[in-house]
Amino acid sequence: MAIPPVSRRQFLATGSALIAATYVPEWAEAFQAGATDDSRRAEAADVALARATALGASYADIRINRYRRESIATRERQVLNVSRSASYGLGLRVLVNGAWGFAATNQVEPAAARAAAEQAVAIAKANAALVTRKVVLAHADQVVATWFNPIKRDPFEVPLETKTAFLMKLNETAMAVPGVSFVSSQILFVDEQKYFASTEGSRISQRLVRTYPQFSTTAADRAAGDFQTRAVVDRAQLIGYEYVEDYPWFADAEKAGHEVVEKLKAKPVVAGRYDIVVDPSQLFLAIHESVGHSTELDRSLGWEANMAGTSFLKATDAGKLRFGAKIVNLVGDRTQPGGLATTGYDDEGVKSERWHLVRDGMFVDWQTTRELAPLVGQQRSHGCLHADDWSSVPFPRMPNVSLEPAATEVTLDDLFKDIKRGLFVEGRGVSSIDQQRYNFQFGGAVIREITNGKLGAMVRDAAYQSRTPDFWASCDGLGGPATYRLWGTSADGKGEPGQTNAVSHGCPPARFRNITVLNTGAA
Repeated sequence: MAIPPVSRRQFLATGSALIAATYVPEWAEAFQAGATDDSRRAEAADVALARATALGASYADIRINRYRRESIATRERQVLNVSRSASYGLGLRVLVNGAWGFAATNQVEPAAARAAAEQAVAIAKANAALVTRKVVLAHADQVVATWFNPIKRDPFEVPLETKTAFLMKLNETAMAVPGVSFVSSQILFVDEQKYFASTEGSRISQRLVRTYPQFSTTAADRAAGDFQTRAVVDRAQLIGYEYVEDYPWFADAEKAGHEVVEKLKAKPVVAGRYDIVVDPSQLFLAIHESVGHSTELDRSLGWEANMAGTSFLKATDAGKLRFGAKIVNLVGDRTQPGGLATTGYDDEGVKSERWHLVRDGMFVDWQTTRELAPLVGQQRSHGCLHADDWSSVPFPRMPNVSLEPAATEVTLDDLFKDIKRGLFVEGRGVSSIDQQRYNFQFGGAVIREITNGKLGAMVRDAAYQSRTPDFWASCDGLGGPATYRLWGTSADGKGEPGQTNAVSHGCPPARFRNITVLNTGAA
């Protein structure tokens, strides 16, 4: 049975109202200490903020976070690994003379918090002697709030045996398909509990629970020395164990088994120009790379040039540059139900929101933080500051970036109808994109021919190639609301030292005209 749809209004209301019980596993003593003691965290925060202010900080904020993770990996009929971890600590940011300082400690108590404040202020004063641009922060409301993502069943309360049995059944289902040679599956659960406080008076408690199932099937032709793989990944969501129980995973596993066997026998694609229809299971990646990263303002300003690259978009392009066809509307959204980057508030206490990055094909806005917003003349942040751990410096990170569906119910068959020679692309394949997020090529896991409006045989070794504005300008068809799906990744890398970000991208299937398709297997 599928999970019933939840409206944005319902989600936000529930998420703000739920008080989730904290489960304390025997294996996580680090998680146990002060697990439900907001007063302990508040005391440490108050001491740190007061000390930072006394030493000259014009602004300071503190994050006291607790994480626990559980991962189970299997292959065929074996459990390969069970990993459990827990972490608890605080990170403190201070602004002194227009420069940032940061310090962190795993000791969540007043003396350690005071020492962290002293260290952060000393770093900020040293940085202030070197900076050429003083930091100016956009306005943020004072917030006192509690927010939890709604879950029906806490995955950390589910017995390990139950979770392992699910993965074993998943493997058995795929292995039952004749021709499947190997199967692997994995599931990861993350519980993130966050406490935020600032010198502006904000005090925010949050809890986020994420579930990451994935599996992969492989078929091998030993005589020919060939093999093919069909991975089903990127279905992670901000949700509890009910995701495992309610979604038809076993049907997906059987389907993937049949697909990988067919893929082994598929003919190579003939390179050339095609009309293509891209399924949400692949289009989410194109959105992530070409839209999500290109609309990060810090990239455009060159702040990420050394590690993650820049953007073909200039800081002055908002409202002026045509990004795609008029039917293309792309939003940044930290309120999307199930989205991996969904949260009540970001890591500087800004309330989550939904806004257009591209409206009617025009690039109109950026992903911003309190520091970035004034640089493009904006009075408020879009809430894009995030850190992947209490010990990490928070910096601009991608929200859920999604493509809006057509207003009317357009089916997948409707998108196929007038295609004489085309391809239907599903699932993530090998991909690459340049440092400016401009030139790219993306492969798929399963690619089928479309001939005279009908879906046909599978082909292999195919990847579509384009430039970001050209690609989105070629979009002339979108699926309707019923075709919209949410996909996501837990491994969005950025920064130096590197950090990972969990982020989702929702979209319908979309049609693109006259796209270059490469044969990646050609010598």
